[in-house]
Amino acid sequence: MRDAPLTRQQVGKAGEDVAATLLESLGYVLLQRNWRSRYGELDIIAADGDELVIVEVKTRTGLMTGNPAEAVTPIKYARMRQLAGQWLLEQERRWPIIRFDVVAVHLSGQHREPEIRHYRGIF
Repeated sequence: MRDAPLTRQQVGKAGEDVAATLLESLGYVLLQRNWRSRYGELDIIAADGDELVIVEVKTRTGLMTGNPAEAVTPIKYARMRQLAGQWLLEQERRWPIIRFDVVAVHLSGQHREPEIRHYRGIF
């Protein structure tokens, strides 16, 4: 018997969990996940040393629509910048460097390791 397919929300959460684990293994300190404002959401906000890193996670179960990272368009990047600015207004700490990364996760088949690509400093 086949398992029911994952919902879009389940796929997204699974990808974000994989991305968070990857980033922590690289030494990043996760500051916040799924920060929301009325304008949108930031998937992961992390520190990489003295750099603030805003991470967009894109997860797919198939590659028919291309590499998941290709979904981060200039419009999406502009929204990430706007949301990062809103988040920063709520913080006491000031960051000398702010970087935007993308983690692309491909969840393929049951019981297989996800394929992960980390793109640092997009745009």
